[in-house]
Amino acid sequence: MAAEAELEKYLLRRVKELGGDTRKVRWIGRNGAPDRLVLLPPRGIYQAFAFFVELKAPGKEPTAAQRYEHNQLASYGLRVVVVDSIDEIERILK
Repeated sequence: MAAEAELEKYLLRRVKELGGDTRKVRWIGRNGAPDRLVLLPPRGIYQAFAFFVELKAPGKEPTAAQRYEHNQLASYGLRVVVVDSIDEIERILK
């Protein structure tokens, strides 16, 4: 199983391979906000796409504060994905 830091490195590499970019997000005064913003370029019929990623160690769940922040962002129509494995990273990048 990959540790959270290894998952982050894998995410960064895979997004770059797809021609995208990521941003480490710092949320001053906001505990529980997602770790990364993923930016992907247009592919085929799809327009450019952006979403937030919360990276968790394998088997770990988001904290109550993280769930709250994720729900707040989702209420504005923003996508937040929680991943805890390489398989999950591959799934969200398809």
